[in-house]
Amino acid sequence: MKRLKSLVVLGVTIATLGIVTGCSGNSNNEDSNKKEETRVVQSVKGEVEIPADPKRIVDISGSSEELVLLGHTPVATANVDSYETDKVPSYVEDKLGKSKVVGHSMMDTMDIEAILASNPDLIIMAPRQEKIYDQLKEVAPVVMLKDEANDWEAKLKDVAKLFGQEEEAQKWLDSYYTKAKKLGDEIKKANGDKTYLTVLASQGQFMVFTEGGIGTILKDDMGLPQPANMPKQDGITLPTVTMEGLTEIDADHIIVIATDSDKADLEKSTVWPEIRAVKEGNVTILDASPYFSQAYNPIGRELLLQSIKDEVVK
Repeated sequence: MKRLKSLVVLGVTIATLGIVTGCSGNSNNEDSNKKEETRVVQSVKGEVEIPADPKRIVDISGSSEELVLLGHTPVATANVDSYETDKVPSYVEDKLGKSKVVGHSMMDTMDIEAILASNPDLIIMAPRQEKIYDQLKEVAPVVMLKDEANDWEAKLKDVAKLFGQEEEAQKWLDSYYTKAKKLGDEIKKANGDKTYLTVLASQGQFMVFTEGGIGTILKDDMGLPQPANMPKQDGITLPTVTMEGLTEIDADHIIVIATDSDKADLEKSTVWPEIRAVKEGNVTILDASPYFSQAYNPIGRELLLQSIKDEVVK
């Protein structure tokens, strides 16, 4: 009988040890799994440990279209229409319409309370928002991306690198450039060697997209020629010319991005009808919203390819 009791006690002891050991083993496995579910990435602020597959991304850097292309729709965004800053651009409403707007990506501060309410597991920001960096890193891991200025392609590659999706990004870029060249060739075949000028109308003057925005779609991506008298661009600042300056540039076709007010100014102008491209009927006028900022983002840029072709080939 004593021997039986001893065996029972021994069995219970072994079972108890097994449970403890099993729990300990599970804990180690869980810790190991947690480590496997994160990755260390490089940011402007140095190395940052982020979730390997974040589910609730808040993007205030202006990279929301890049994220969407890579399959990471943010729960909150600062990618807004430049003229209606409380909403995302109309051309991406189907993709970003449910994302909470928490600010304007070109601004240095955001709606911190709205970011908190979004319960992020990753925040992506730009150097211009550095003054709120310390606040945000208490909420979730924060990656500060390099400011790539007008280099939209470099920005896409930077975002892809965060998630190890460089090949996916390159595949999209290859497809984009193939499409751009094809449509550019179609325009040249239809219109010959016309030169193209793209400008933003602004209170009687014009900001020229020499090396930025929609201008680079036509010049670099589609391979369409610019006029010989293009003003030089200094950094990211677009050069500005008067109405008379447009005459001196003397483009065969002018694409104007304008608000309703600026359109009205053009209609009232006595100089505008005398510009050669206007006289010849080779002018395309696009709404400032959403076309002004569309070319700085990949989804918008791709959509513009067909829009440009449809507008300049009649």
